[in-house]
Amino acid sequence: MTSGPLLFSRFAYPPNALGYCGPSDATVLTELVVAGEPAADDLQHAVTAFAGAWPYLQLIGASTGRDPLDPSVVEAYWLGSPLLEQVDPLTWGNSIDERFRHRAGWDWDKISTALNAGGVPSHAFHVYCVYPWVGLLRSGAVDQALDVLDRCRIRWGRVVERANGTLLVKSQPLAWDGKHLHLGVEHIESVEAPIDQGTTPIEDGDLVAMHWNYVCQRLSAIEYRYLRRYHDHHLSIANGTGSQLVSRLEG
Repeated sequence: MTSGPLLFSRFAYPPNALGYCGPSDATVLTELVVAGEPAADDLQHAVTAFAGAWPYLQLIGASTGRDPLDPSVVEAYWLGSPLLEQVDPLTWGNSIDERFRHRAGWDWDKISTALNAGGVPSHAFHVYCVYPWVGLLRSGAVDQALDVLDRCRIRWGRVVERANGTLLVKSQPLAWDGKHLHLGVEHIESVEAPIDQGTTPIEDGDLVAMHWNYVCQRLSAIEYRYLRRYHDHHLSIANGTGSQLVSRLEG
């Protein structure tokens, strides 16, 4: 099993490489991820520099009796899993209130509504319910907001070809109909292979998880199932169409 620090860093590297979060020098994370498991201790220290994600890991870990960098906690945050349902709602609400009420200003009502609709402490919640991009989309800044939302969410796709050192992946991009976000028509996108591809080779036909411009890992059938469920759940919350999480998980 991949260690929690390495698993986290595979998903965290893409935005770090773009300068959005984490250590200021992205080459540090690159070197550590490529080094793999022998660098796990140094990776663990680097993870705490991700000020957006680290409190979520701490919350999930404390609520489930696990270390924040236990692989199951890391997977729950990035992809989603039933582990998120074990987080005490009051503790979860207090954590979000403490972190974001002051900074969110007028947007706090949107975050509070997402909590009440059943949002859980995952990356999908942060993208769709905390970041301002959905609000900017509705204000008319469509192209930039839609592109950032599509790239920032953890998305999935099927590798169809390797070409010139990159991977061609068939996926469904986010689309906007003027009122709601939804998954659009499948297209082929070009993305980078995992930065530690020497130890995690990706083959044609693999179902993969992507973040920004990189493939992060292969997806098993159960990982894909949970990624879709928690992604679609928070997409529904962002659209104001209510929570379907309980019924979907039981189905």
